[in-house]
Amino acid sequence: MRIVEKAKLAPSASKDVKINSLYDININTLGGIPIRLSQYKGKHILFVNVASECGFTKQYKELQALSDRYKEELVVIGLPCNQFGKQEPGDASQIQEFCELNFGVTFLLTEKIHVKGSKQHPLYKWLTSKDLNSKKSSSVKWNFQKYLVDEKGNLIDYYFSITKPMSPKITRHL
Repeated sequence: MRIVEKAKLAPSASKDVKINSLYDININTLGGIPIRLSQYKGKHILFVNVASECGFTKQYKELQALSDRYKEELVVIGLPCNQFGKQEPGDASQIQEFCELNFGVTFLLTEKIHVKGSKQHPLYKWLTSKDLNSKKSSSVKWNFQKYLVDEKGNLIDYYFSITKPMSPKITRHL
């Protein structure tokens, strides 16, 4: 495999890793527990940058429905981000409580990350760079933008916030 870039594992990680594929990237759960994306080989992954105070926040309910309906084929991962309108100001426990109480969220939520800019998490470097994902480049425009990856770790496509989680644009790939 071709080595494309050196990047940090996660904001709390201390050593560098070479990114050959999506599965080389690690991130922490909202509770601070390290997870390896490689554990999801064989399933599609839908990455969604989320925020509790956004007009699209109601999509949490549909993301949960998507996760429940396609649990054998799909892993939904919500990535809290405060970069758009400061609409995710809470800490980890506030975010978790908000999502559980208001939307019954049981899908995976990660630590708060940056999805753009100089502090962009390696996951979003991969998702948004054709040089890394071999499919297309993009930029994250707002909260609840979605990135779908196939069961082999290949980027399928990305969808702007207005695309509902249960849209056929997404579900036709599952």
